[in-house]
Amino acid sequence: MGKADLDNKALPVHVGIIMDGNGRWAKQRGMLRTSGHEEGLKRAKEIAKAAADLGLRYVTLYVFSTENWKRTEQEVGFLMNLIHTHLVKELLFYKENQIRVKMIGNLGGLPKLIQNDIKEAMADTADFTGLTLTLAINYGGRDEILRGVKKLLASSRDAELNEKTLAESFDFPELPDLDLLIRTGGEKRVSNFLLWQSAYAELIFNDTLWPDYREAAFYDDLQEFMRRSRRFGAVPV
Repeated sequence: MGKADLDNKALPVHVGIIMDGNGRWAKQRGMLRTSGHEEGLKRAKEIAKAAADLGLRYVTLYVFSTENWKRTEQEVGFLMNLIHTHLVKELLFYKENQIRVKMIGNLGGLPKLIQNDIKEAMADTADFTGLTLTLAINYGGRDEILRGVKKLLASSRDAELNEKTLAESFDFPELPDLDLLIRTGGEKRVSNFLLWQSAYAELIFNDTLWPDYREAAFYDDLQEFMRRSRRFGAVPV
């Protein structure tokens, strides 16, 4: 399956990716886990470019979860440095591909340096009109919902709590519901990723470890999505 085999009219609007398997990929090769993360970053750029070339509107990457702080201090420090030195400092790449960068997650819980990097990347790419690449950093679905409720209740004593007003209180209110959630690495769970937005998402669990997940695998997963019948609770006529 290749790019030419995809029906652009049937592509998902919003794809979320849980990029799992970096550590296992490195371990299989007798390398440090950090080497897996470095290789995984290359795949993130490759898939982002492929999505932009296809004309996809939204891709959200699960970069660093609220639970990832439980990892070793060395690994967390390496991941923060990777975000600082590469992931958000790719203005030329974003400009060439007209990729707009957004972030979801608890920004205030990140180091000040990373906060500034993210704000700068979002400001520098704000006017780009192609793919919107949302980076989920220090993100958890439950945490986003909880922070959204608190934000809504603090905004007005008379605030009405319903689905619309709650969604408008999330980190990136413009972000549409998820159409397709891809998880690499063989695990079959959503791991607190976009819990609200994935209510009717199609789920694809790919056994490929993230550093080995290339464009062809991405196209295959998009093709699988297009074979699905999405009814949103309705009965087909």
